[in-house]
Amino acid sequence: MTRNVVISGGGTGIGLAAARVFADDGDRVLLLGRRGDVLERAGVPGALTYAADLADPEAVRGVAGFVGREFGAVDVLIHSAGGNGLLEPPVGGDDPLDAVARHWTVNFRLNLLTAVLLTEALRDRLAVPGGRVLFLSSIAAYRGSGQVAYAAAKTGLHPYAHDLARRLGPHGITVNVVAPGYVEDTAFFGDGIDAERRARLVAETSNGRAGTPGDVAATLHWLASPGAGHITSQIIQVNGGAERGH
Repeated sequence: MTRNVVISGGGTGIGLAAARVFADDGDRVLLLGRRGDVLERAGVPGALTYAADLADPEAVRGVAGFVGREFGAVDVLIHSAGGNGLLEPPVGGDDPLDAVARHWTVNFRLNLLTAVLLTEALRDRLAVPGGRVLFLSSIAAYRGSGQVAYAAAKTGLHPYAHDLARRLGPHGITVNVVAPGYVEDTAFFGDGIDAERRARLVAETSNGRAGTPGDVAATLHWLASPGAGHITSQIIQVNGGAERGH
């Protein structure tokens, strides 16, 4: 049966990989992101696109209206939008406290507020029963990282997802979080990382390799399947053993 799948951050990286997996399965996919040109170049067969800043309530209302007109019900909602602020314009001035405030605000807007606003806007459109809500967290939420604001924002998704799972569970809707480790072929690291850091991250894994967007997309696809219908309020780590489950 064809499902309606909404994916934020669907133009690049993990979101794009997920979009391709669901589209290949015959599902109808809507790609969301801030950059319309990136969404258009994604090349996912049959996918719809809608450019919006998901940290802006008015823009999210526009998304909800579009989803209502084009899809009606949402079977799978995937939150892949986020990042560490590399694409944001640099802060003006040289006051260090202003820079800290902006850095943390940007990370919370990109990684937490976008997911919460989109979920709340589409919550009443989730398929009952059988709807799926999937959030993208990070290994950084467990161990911190050089980007502590990013780690803190991703951590904030966890209690929100647990609460949402309890509220939506009686309606037959599951809510889960996927927390990837180091994943290559995404825009997260900008132009990439140096060979020494990459080797260190790969050495932390048990299987001796970096993750790929496809690894995470396959996990998202499984969590959205009927076979995962009794799995909810969980954080699934996809990191090659670099961090043990808690």
